[in-house]
Amino acid sequence: MEGASRTVATLPKAHLHLHFTGSMRARTLRDLADKHGIRLPETLREHHLVRLTPDERGWFRFQRLYDAARACVRDEQDMRRIVLEAAEDDAAEGSGRLELQVDPTSYAPFVGGLTPALEIVLDAAREASRTTSCQVAIVVAASRIRHPLDARTLARLAARYAGDGPGQVIGFGLSNDERRGQTDEFAAAFRIAARAGLLSVPHSGELLGADHVRTTLDTLGPARLGHGVRSGEDPAVLDRVVRHGITLEVCPASNVALGVYPTEHAVPLRALLEAGARVSLGADDPLLFGSRLAAQYESARRVHGLDDAQLAQLARYSIEGSAAPPEVADRLLAGVDDWLATPPERPSAPAATLPDQRAQPTSTGSGTRVTP
Repeated sequence: MEGASRTVATLPKAHLHLHFTGSMRARTLRDLADKHGIRLPETLREHHLVRLTPDERGWFRFQRLYDAARACVRDEQDMRRIVLEAAEDDAAEGSGRLELQVDPTSYAPFVGGLTPALEIVLDAAREASRTTSCQVAIVVAASRIRHPLDARTLARLAARYAGDGPGQVIGFGLSNDERRGQTDEFAAAFRIAARAGLLSVPHSGELLGADHVRTTLDTLGPARLGHGVRSGEDPAVLDRVVRHGITLEVCPASNVALGVYPTEHAVPLRALLEAGARVSLGADDPLLFGSRLAAQYESARRVHGLDDAQLAQLARYSIEGSAAPPEVADRLLAGVDDWLATPPERPSAPAATLPDQRAQPTSTGSGTRVTP
């Protein structure tokens, strides 16, 4: 059925870039604020989607809103609700594997410490994996605005719960403003995580460009890059990313909302794919940016002109870039093939053909750590 397209919500995929607090439904945030007697800023209360400038002022506003939302998460029940709803929302959009990112530091004061905070999230992830069609694993993330010694503490904690199954820690990340902190000072924490078999999944290459990506490649040995969308600003850096099979967790909606690119059209998704990069689409913080996972695929189709075969390749990259156990990855990959074999339903504009990327290096869901 030439010139038609399939429903992206039924395309099996993995979701590799979603933050714990930022995954919340707007209704849930209002419920938690009412529960704890917290007054939300109007932007959050009325769910106005943010559109920021790509400078310190813009990031400050984003962080202030994020902190206001995070302050509403005050007990174990709140934390469990967030994990379950994230899994439900992902399952409804075709995601069979969610690797949810959390920094337990923010919630530790309310539940008795770092270890209880992480254990609550892990147990909630196991329960969500049992009750939805989406398997949930966890990425523990340190923050650039805290001391590197704090990152080592989190890495040791994450290592205690390492595994690839539901409700286990599969990776160690580094988030917050890329312009803050020295990336190489966090290398010791990432070595601790690597010794436990955790994937290195730091943020890099969104607020800062290819030079920052190069530093991250040199010092943190990433298997995936949170965002990494600006890797192509230096062809040599992008070539390293491609040669080592590093997955880029590209989040178009947040790129535009944070002012990194002025429009969806300006996000270099097609250029990255044409260069051979392994791209996994993510929603980042849908509470603030509005778009969940399926909307990123719709944008790839509508804005960047990708056809169904190319969307299926994005889904494969997400599954192969995950740390899903082989049996889960194989099932999802087979589902992608089935989706593509199903006759399409509605017309869409044709897209230019991208080169076949399947010969590129892949983890095939095994969670292998790649050091460039």
